[in-house]
Amino acid sequence: MESDFIIVLLPAGKGSHIELGIALGLGKKVFLYSPENAMNDLAATSTFYHLPEVEQCFGSLDDLLVKVAASQHI
Repeated sequence: MESDFIIVLLPAGKGSHIELGIALGLGKKVFLYSPENAMNDLAATSTFYHLPEVEQCFGSLDDLLVKVAASQHI
């Protein structure tokens, strides 16, 4: 609850999805990461992945870190 944002690494399990929901409910920024862009496989993913509060990230972990740092002005 004290975090500024949450990073969810896909494939995520049930516990991760609970944390994602809590973060959304608290108005936290959510970064959703998959190296292969798996979050856009609509048949196998959650509707929550496509909310405006969720920033989808794919590519390398370095790409993810750059995106997170830029959003936090680090």
